[in-house]
Amino acid sequence: MRERRFQSLAANPTLVGALTVLIVVVAVFLAYNANNGLPFVPTYRISANVPNANSLVEGNEVRVGGVRVGVVETIAPVEHDNGAYTAKLDLKLDKSVDPLPENSSLIVRSRSALGLKFLEITPGTSDRGIPEGGSLSLAAARPEPVELDQVFNMFQEGTRRDIQVNLREFGTAVAGRGPQINAAIGELAPLLRRLEPVMRNLSSEQTDLAGFFRALEQSAAEAAPVAETQARMFVVLDQTFSALAAVSRPFIQDTITRGLEAENAALETMPRIRPFLRHSALLFSDLEPGVRALAANSPALASAFTIGTPTLRASPILNAQLTPTAQALLDFSRNDDVRSGLDALRRTAGILDPTLRFLTPAQTVCNYGTLTLRNAGEIVGTGNSRGKWFRVITILPPVGRNSESGPASRPGNGPERPNHLHYNPYPNTAAPGQPLECEAGNEPYLAGRTVIGNVSGNQGTVTASQEEGG
Repeated sequence: MRERRFQSLAANPTLVGALTVLIVVVAVFLAYNANNGLPFVPTYRISANVPNANSLVEGNEVRVGGVRVGVVETIAPVEHDNGAYTAKLDLKLDKSVDPLPENSSLIVRSRSALGLKFLEITPGTSDRGIPEGGSLSLAAARPEPVELDQVFNMFQEGTRRDIQVNLREFGTAVAGRGPQINAAIGELAPLLRRLEPVMRNLSSEQTDLAGFFRALEQSAAEAAPVAETQARMFVVLDQTFSALAAVSRPFIQDTITRGLEAENAALETMPRIRPFLRHSALLFSDLEPGVRALAANSPALASAFTIGTPTLRASPILNAQLTPTAQALLDFSRNDDVRSGLDALRRTAGILDPTLRFLTPAQTVCNYGTLTLRNAGEIVGTGNSRGKWFRVITILPPVGRNSESGPASRPGNGPERPNHLHYNPYPNTAAPGQPLECEAGNEPYLAGRTVIGNVSGNQGTVTASQEEGG
């Protein structure tokens, strides 16, 4: 009975057509909403905040580890108090990622070169998850990647046009040359084997390749203001290379051919030269202060060289006489009597050393030796054709109690103002253990006071001849 009823329904074309239309409508509905998720399937809805939606549209995929886990349901701008705008994304995710750790991060990436985007989520490691209806903060958004169109936009229109011409010409150049390109790739194997140690050296920290590029950047910054000058330089270089074309064969060609031998020799000798260069750098660093000092004395040195050249020409005669002289000095030094005399002279110098150290400042500081000889010369500096005579000044002692004119029980002490004794038998002469002063001849006369010994205060180190001679 049932079989007969089913056969009757299947034989009804109206009913079959209606059923077919219903199935097609359901299939179209499901296909239309497939990007937004199938109906009646449980989902996990959260929100995410990004600085820029970056060409995302509703329905774009959300991926975790490259696997589709949901879609972007809605996109809405958000205005902040400072007037800036960000974007809020409502995400509809599969229950498989529920709960998403709260320290997860996200970034907008390109799906194809045609501009299609997707949202990539990198789950964090936090034990706390984002609840249903929660959101990822703006801090979770990573800086947006540089897109291909942004790379090309940094070139000006003329540069982009030239790039197109280059690509077209390069494409034409390699078209139909597959076997030749394959052969060239096969010949690259020896190059790559030799390139490996080169790359190892370049990647070494001692090479400081990053510093090299920083230096190139600084060089480019310095060269930018003189770009026009450099352009003219290239024009002049074109003229130079045009002139070199006449000698390119065989002279320049031979130079290039033999350059390999020169490079191999350099590779062998550079490790040996490197310590010498390092030591030379240290030497020049140590010589720098001396060279700086020589710069101020270069005129005197130049005159010394000018005067010294004739002397050096005559020096061979002197050098020939130095040999017997040096031999005589050697024999003299080996003589026992000479050595005994030198020992006696050394002992004498040791005995005189304390006295000389005490007396030397009297001349070197106070100039007393020169003054003594000057005064001694002036004693007989007056006379006539018959002879010289001494100049004498008579000084009468003051009259009074304990006067210097006769025996006294104590130094002169007045009561008259001139009758006071002033006597300094050992004035300070800047000797060791004394104040730095030239007291002799510089003591002030303190009237009405008896002064015996050094006068109070420092009288300075200037004497008469020093004042006269400056």
